[in-house]
Amino acid sequence: MEALKSSFLNNSAAAAAPFIIIPSSSKNPKPTATLRCSITPDPWTLSDGINNNLNRPKPKSKNPKNPLSDDNARRIIKAKARYLSELRRNQGSRALTPKWIKRTPDQMVQYLLDDRNGHLYGKHVVAAIRRVRGLSGMPQGSYDMRKVMASFVAKLTFREMCVVLKEQKNWRQVHDFFAWMKLQLSYRPSVIVFTILLRAYGQVGKIRLAEQVFLEMLEAGCEPDEVACGTMLCAYARWGRHKVMLSFYSAVRERGITPSTAVFNFMLSSLQKKSLHKHVLNVWRQMMDDKVVPDHFTYTVVIGSFVKEDLAGDAFRTFTEMKNLGYVPEEATYSLLITLSSKSGSCTKAFELYEDMRSRGMIPSNFTCASLLTLYYKSGDYNKALSLFSEIERYGIITDEVIYGLLIRIYAKLGLYEDAQKTFEEIKKLNLLSDEKTYTAMAQVHLKFGSVDKALSLMEEMKSKNILLSRFALIVFLQCYVMKEDLASAEIAFQALSKTGPPDCGSCNYMLSLFMKLDLMEKAKDFAMQIRKDRVEFDEELLKTVMKVYCKEGMVTDVKTLIDELSPIKPFGNCTFVQTFLVAMHGGRLAEAEIAYESLDEYNPLALELIIILCFANREVEENFKLLLKTANGIAVASQLITKFSRQGDVSKAEYLFELLIKLGNKPEDAAIGSLISLYGKQQKLNQAEKVFATVVNPSEMHRSLHTSMIDAYSKCGKHEEAYLFYKKETEQGNNFGPVAISMLVNALTNGGKFREAKDVIHNCFRADVKLDTVAYNTFIKAMLEAGRLRFAHNIYNRMLSLNVAPSLQTYNTMISVYGRGRNLDKAVKMFDMARSRGMSLDEKAYTNIICYLGKAGRTHEASLLFSKMQEEGIKPGRVSYNVMINICATAGLCNEVEELLYSMKSSGCSLDSFTYLALIRAYTVGLKYSEGEKVILVMQKEGICPSCAHFNLLLLAFTKAGLTGEAERVYREIVAFGLTPDLECNRTMLRGYLDYGHIEEGISFFERIDSKSREADRFMMSAAVHLYKSAGLEVRAAELLSCMSSLGIPFLKNLQVGSKTKVNPST
Repeated sequence: MEALKSSFLNNSAAAAAPFIIIPSSSKNPKPTATLRCSITPDPWTLSDGINNNLNRPKPKSKNPKNPLSDDNARRIIKAKARYLSELRRNQGSRALTPKWIKRTPDQMVQYLLDDRNGHLYGKHVVAAIRRVRGLSGMPQGSYDMRKVMASFVAKLTFREMCVVLKEQKNWRQVHDFFAWMKLQLSYRPSVIVFTILLRAYGQVGKIRLAEQVFLEMLEAGCEPDEVACGTMLCAYARWGRHKVMLSFYSAVRERGITPSTAVFNFMLSSLQKKSLHKHVLNVWRQMMDDKVVPDHFTYTVVIGSFVKEDLAGDAFRTFTEMKNLGYVPEEATYSLLITLSSKSGSCTKAFELYEDMRSRGMIPSNFTCASLLTLYYKSGDYNKALSLFSEIERYGIITDEVIYGLLIRIYAKLGLYEDAQKTFEEIKKLNLLSDEKTYTAMAQVHLKFGSVDKALSLMEEMKSKNILLSRFALIVFLQCYVMKEDLASAEIAFQALSKTGPPDCGSCNYMLSLFMKLDLMEKAKDFAMQIRKDRVEFDEELLKTVMKVYCKEGMVTDVKTLIDELSPIKPFGNCTFVQTFLVAMHGGRLAEAEIAYESLDEYNPLALELIIILCFANREVEENFKLLLKTANGIAVASQLITKFSRQGDVSKAEYLFELLIKLGNKPEDAAIGSLISLYGKQQKLNQAEKVFATVVNPSEMHRSLHTSMIDAYSKCGKHEEAYLFYKKETEQGNNFGPVAISMLVNALTNGGKFREAKDVIHNCFRADVKLDTVAYNTFIKAMLEAGRLRFAHNIYNRMLSLNVAPSLQTYNTMISVYGRGRNLDKAVKMFDMARSRGMSLDEKAYTNIICYLGKAGRTHEASLLFSKMQEEGIKPGRVSYNVMINICATAGLCNEVEELLYSMKSSGCSLDSFTYLALIRAYTVGLKYSEGEKVILVMQKEGICPSCAHFNLLLLAFTKAGLTGEAERVYREIVAFGLTPDLECNRTMLRGYLDYGHIEEGISFFERIDSKSREADRFMMSAAVHLYKSAGLEVRAAELLSCMSSLGIPFLKNLQVGSKTKVNPST
């Protein structure tokens, strides 16, 4: 730029004078000669068919009306036209077409002498171009341009020399040829030749030479035009000389020269590449002031700079202007504006831009998709986010790590933990995993779902790959250690975090919470004091945690100090937590407390809870706390706290707050009282529950919720009779119980075996026309089912229908049991079909219930069809359903079906339990496959399932029925070998075998060998023993045993016969 220190860059008026053109006073000024740059198309060349430059000059003949005199020339022209016409027909619509021109005879003679034959330049010009170009392979200084071009002296016109200069490829030949060109007689200084030089030097970065040429042009008296100045500006822009470019542009603008749109585009693009967006916008505004018409590229660059400068209004205004002019924005422009809208929170605008882009058929880039996914994630519109990801896959958009990371976060928000894990594994398989943000995002997902070990393992994996740990990564490490309760590692992570800068309030909150969780209150107090010394900026969460420490330790002074420090600060000025503490600490003595007390509409429940904790340590706070409770909202919040303490099992705090309210003459809400009564019931403190009920109950008021709580307390204490008496007492006083309390009472009486009382409660409800709901009727039906009062259960169901109470699925399921137990299977099936016809979604329990009763009735085929139907409807059978179906098939002796069901059960992931193996043994014994049944016992041992007496009893029963007494005795010995004590059923089975097959001595020996406790009071065993004694002739023992049975009130079975099966089957 030093070379351009001339009058051109001088902004003074004096310097500007040489460029001022004073118009001539004459009316007909003498026309000045105009030179056209040789880089413009030759007006005598053939046209390409596209008339882009309608204003270019056309040659004019001296006598345009006179025909050409040379017939040979006309023949040549016509022949050339025919040739080009034929060429056009052969090459299609894009072929060159001739343009008819007129030439004078002299021009035609010169045309033939030049031997152009349709070429752009004559033979001598082409030769000169080749001669100069040939010097490019020679070293500098090894040739003399004057000698090289000696044969062309006085042969080239100025215009032809310009052509030769323009066609050079090497800047050195341009420099040397221009030096020779200036020595020629036909040379005259012109803006055209200097512009050619500027372009040649600018393209190779010879900025100093270009500046020297520009200065030489000024010294030669040539005024730079729009093209010359534009060429110089483009050179500066191309090589990043932005400061000089802007200075030169200012000088050009001062001279009234306006560059073209293309030059402006070059300048704007160059500035934007170096992120000089403010300069871009300044040039844009000057461009608009000069009324230069921007094109598509101009708008694209400028909108990008507006976005980078966060000038949303200007960006969208320019974008609208661009579309109004008919320009179609690029995808990158849409992407920038969508990102800008996302940052500013303009979700609607971003969605509109995306829809506009898609309507134009544009496929979004992965950057655009990432911006939209971020917006959907922040706005919580996860359905649209997943829909966009489907579009990404459909259009084949390259999914990068950023998009995958956002998808992981979205899955986490939706609770789709497995999908988030699969996405992370997919990133690994695609070798895209490199960013720390992806690791931390997945680690946070693991933490959210409680997989602390997986989160920590993932962070350690990231650390092992030498990925630089950011501050956020250290915070995630700290979260992992805190959730794992690893104090030592958490302290190390916190120290590492502190080295990166002052600890944030969130990290301090994690550490303080860990100290409290581990009950390290001394460390918690020291840490709280330290963060106050370090001037850590508090947020509301950290304040709450610190206050928990102070209140739990009874640090009243520290509480007051901290509240006084934070209350004037703006974020905490309107915080109900701080205001509640302010009132509790100072009461009405402090001006701020008085203002807070008057303006506070609602007290913070957590603050009140902490204040109660503080009251235990320091009773001074109690008086101010009473001030809070006297307000209308105070009672509601106190009631909520009583409920909370009761649910947490903290009876001391709940009692304290309850008694405090009673002392103040205020009664807590019924929900709070009920929760306290339920807590007493859970802790088996029925007296305290009754005392609380008596304290708050008012005979003139209805207390249905308290009735429910009292019934619950009686039930939890196992006092079913007292619950019934409480019900009788309250109803006699005219206090009607609600449907919830009645349901709980009937259920409690049923569970306690008080069926008569339960029936009495049901009858009382019906007599009093108590309005009951579906749940109450279901409870009544179930109670009578368990009591065996099947007819009454049926009547309850009919009453329910008559009162238009809608049955639920549980109602139909219970009625299936009622009819099934009453062996009225047709009605049971009718109930099942009715539930299905009413559009209820039948569950596995309903299907299993009806299948079970069908199986008990021996309708195995129907049960099997219904089991298949259940699977067809998409209900996956569980272990209970499989066990029921296997047992049904086993009872019917269908071994093959049992094995198929067993295979299906294993395939569906259901584990086999003791009941499954019991049914399998039953199947093999019914099918007379005794050895297979015994193998099942061994399989159970291998699977770690301990066989019970019931499993062995099936084998005993099979062997005794078959008369295989020896095998039965072997199995009986195995029971003892397994460490089991044979139960009553096993002893009965063995004794039955001895009795039926006439093994008298073995039977008597067995009876006398078994434990006396297991045989006493059993009618069959004692009766069988009497028959065996009589058969053996031991009448005295038989009489003694009969006498014993008589004293115990056990009737004797006379119909038993010794050897009954040997008489039927003598062969046996």
